Amino acid sequence: MKFLDQAKIYIRSGDGGAGCVSFRREKYVEMGGPDGGDGGRGGDVWAEAVDGLNTLIDYRYRQHFKAGKGMHGMGRNRTGQKGGDVVLKLPVGTQILDEDKTTVLADLTEPGQKVLLLKGGNGGFGNARFKSSTNQAPRHANPGQPGEERWIWLRLKLMADAGLVGLPNAGKSTLLSAVSAAKPKVGDYPFTTLHPTLGVVRMGPGESFVLADIPGLIEGAHEGRGLGDRFLGHVERAGVLLHLIDITHEDPVEAWRTVRKELESYGGGALANKPELVALGKIDLIDEETRQMVAEDFAERTGVQPLLLSAATGEGTRQAMGRLYQLIGQQRGHDWQERRYAREVAALSDLPESGLPESDRPESDLALEQN
Repeated sequence: MKFLDQAKIYIRSGDGGAGCVSFRREKYVEMGGPDGGDGGRGGDVWAEAVDGLNTLIDYRYRQHFKAGKGMHGMGRNRTGQKGGDVVLKLPVGTQILDEDKTTVLADLTEPGQKVLLLKGGNGGFGNARFKSSTNQAPRHANPGQPGEERWIWLRLKLMADAGLVGLPNAGKSTLLSAVSAAKPKVGDYPFTTLHPTLGVVRMGPGESFVLADIPGLIEGAHEGRGLGDRFLGHVERAGVLLHLIDITHEDPVEAWRTVRKELESYGGGALANKPELVALGKIDLIDEETRQMVAEDFAERTGVQPLLLSAATGEGTRQAMGRLYQLIGQQRGHDWQERRYAREVAALSDLPESGLPESDRPESDLALEQN
């Protein structure tokens, strides 16, 4: 399934039906008079977060959604039928924005959450509504009220507990595939990852978290360079960031500063204030003495003590995931696992089991991937 995280659509609620002008005229029947019924209400436009969706691709090929019109009133005091509603089925984590792309109209964060976007027009009154002692034969009725219309933006922000950030080719996708059953594209060249990927990392029975991998950032991403910083929206909901740096980079500190600058430039610094765990990856490519020297130099120059790990061999991955799990628990609160289970079932179902390398994980560790 192709991934799409943004779409612009047109929505319109239904017009109300017109009221009816009618009189009861039956031979040998007394007490005749006006009996025009009211028009039916127009259909509403709703948005609903549903299980099992992880993309907005359905809204690329259809952009116009119109609710049904209410039927007109009829004689014998018959009210017109209500117009059919339109329900937009959206993935959990979808934000609905006004046409200006800044005003948030709704944020669907829980499965089953339903929001009314546009209300249908009321049906017009039939002439039976206007009869009185002084006007016993009204010959007018109200037209139905018109529906509402607007253009809106749908923006999907994945529901993840932790987000992977770093420069291109830092080993993020390899790490995600090592600690979960996710199968992101892995290659020895920059920008292998072109869209976000989710994986569920299981630490043990009843203990797991969702990890999101997004495309790499480069200097100037907030100005549109590379793939830009648009995909950072998918880690906005994450409680913790795992900043992965290639230990073989010519200057790991400069790589760290580059990504930090992009995080600070995005969304008013919302991501820069999130708890961050820094890890130096690909340690299998250098000897023990060199990796310790690089880690000490990094800590001395930044004041941040990095973790050391290798996704290829599994060394240090369990410890890194354990630290990440602890930080998530501190940020989410004691009941975050119960709340996360509902999202996991909604977004990540019927997926194969996998996990950390056998040499570096408990037997109970499992993982799932979002397909």
